[in-house]
Amino acid sequence: MENSNRKIISRRDRPAKEPLSNELIVRTAYELLKEEGVAGMSMRKIAKALDTGPSSLYVYVKNLQELSSLVLDYGLGQLVLPEPNEESWKENLFGALNAYFSLLYEEPGLAELSFSSIPVGTNFLRLTEYILSTLQDGGVKSRSAAWGVDLLLLYVSSVAYERTTKKKHGDMQIAKMKEAFQNADPVLFPILFGLGEEMFSGDTKSMERFHWGIEVLIHGIQHFNK
Repeated sequence: MENSNRKIISRRDRPAKEPLSNELIVRTAYELLKEEGVAGMSMRKIAKALDTGPSSLYVYVKNLQELSSLVLDYGLGQLVLPEPNEESWKENLFGALNAYFSLLYEEPGLAELSFSSIPVGTNFLRLTEYILSTLQDGGVKSRSAAWGVDLLLLYVSSVAYERTTKKKHGDMQIAKMKEAFQNADPVLFPILFGLGEEMFSGDTKSMERFHWGIEVLIHGIQHFNK
């Protein structure tokens, strides 16, 4: 006996899918990155989210490496760089690096992706140009500026990734490290044992340790200015 109450939905009545494109693939990959981290940004999972086959994605992106670079640059589109202060190039530099750090820390997956991918696109170029211009305003010569921007961005990425890992796993890893240092044999490791809590100082909301690292890099770049 047929069920007369059954409602038949025509395929024509379904909402039309957004046409597959480079932009749609990148945007979808970025959402998966935020939800599941780098592990969730596989071609298979992206294709499933778009209701298509993985082979369809390769029409728009060469491989996962290229897609990762595009996704990272897409995430950097949210970066808000400070308005340049003509009186303090160092303030401008700190402002830009703080903004970059905050974005990597607050947006899930970006810090991790920044270690495994080289971004390509306008957003990364904009950040690089800003830092290069700021360094040159501080009297840093071309080669040192070119090498220095690489060091500064790598440092920020590493600290952001370390902080996001702590946020994800809690303080368990730090607690274990502190315990290992506290239980270190004072005869074999006298300096390490003597420093004690100092090894973990400055890593607070004040960002004192993070800013100290930037200062060290700036002084090094200025000292070996060529």
